[in-house]
Amino acid sequence: MAVDWEPARYAAFRDLRLRPALDLLTQVEGLPPGEVVDLGCGDGAVAAALATRFPGRGLVGVDSSTAMLARAGERLVYDRLIEADIASWEPLVPPALIFSNAALNWLPEHMALMPRLAGMLVPGGVLAVQMPRQGAAPSHRLLQEVADRLFPGRFPAAPAPVLAAADYVRLLMPLGEVRAWTTEYVQILDPVAEGHPVRAFTQSTAMRPFLAGMAAEEAGAYLAAYDAALAAAYPALPDGRVLFPFARAFFVLERS
Repeated sequence: MAVDWEPARYAAFRDLRLRPALDLLTQVEGLPPGEVVDLGCGDGAVAAALATRFPGRGLVGVDSSTAMLARAGERLVYDRLIEADIASWEPLVPPALIFSNAALNWLPEHMALMPRLAGMLVPGGVLAVQMPRQGAAPSHRLLQEVADRLFPGRFPAAPAPVLAAADYVRLLMPLGEVRAWTTEYVQILDPVAEGHPVRAFTQSTAMRPFLAGMAAEEAGAYLAAYDAALAAAYPALPDGRVLFPFARAFFVLERS
């Protein structure tokens, strides 16, 4: 059973996963005094960029994965690393920035979650969030469809938690100045030794809850069926590479 993240598998697409975080970071302007929190920091991929952009501040990484936090600690950038469920985490001192890259999409009830996080900030503090919004795309839709076909009733479909960008504006406008947008990144994936290139991307993230509920033989059948479905949805280019459009939602709130 997969019970924790696999840092090496996740890092295989480091550049593609880091680019949205850097795009979000460019939209964060001046901050009041206070710490910077990397919420759902994973293996610390964004740590160096945050430390460079906001030097001299305490940098705190928060994540629930022991394996990912171990890798984050090896970077020697964070002032503190906290192992905690990001759904219930609360800061000891109100931070100047809560920065969350591709983490809050794992949590439900955003209508309550995002105002709660904003309320943790110092006045003038910033909540900056980036999340995949890929639920309707073949890469993620086929995860559920293949599971339903092979294992009927085993994997109940959960509603996608990530809202449209405009919904975050409406939700957070009473709390301060908010900007939100959606970007589709056309990612180019190289061929991989085993399976479809898109499977190599999703296996370290969106596929994890499915594989966690399967025995080894079941997982093998599932991966084969998913690969076949991906081949039709994302056909290879003549050189073997695959175009993989990937949508992400962003917002930046400056608290009043």
